[in-house]
Amino acid sequence: MSGKLSEKASDALFLSTGIHMESNRELFIENCRRIEEYNEVFMKLVSGGLYIQIWGSNLRAYDFKTKGLIVKGRISQIEFIERKRGKH
Repeated sequence: MSGKLSEKASDALFLSTGIHMESNRELFIENCRRIEEYNEVFMKLVSGGLYIQIWGSNLRAYDFKTKGLIVKGRISQIEFIERKRGKH
């Protein structure tokens, strides 16, 4: 029950993950909390209840101050992994 309640609260407060893509060159990830790993070919991000893994080349992160993150580069793959409850 508390899982559904917290999910509804997140949706009401606009804390859910939203992703906007522009071709394979740019992603905007809303409510990105943290960058776990980052280099030119791989990024692992925490956003809402997800880990978002991005593979590509010449990857760069921009504009983290806005509670979102812009990722630019040549994006070849995106993977979403659900986070276990009780973690950060």
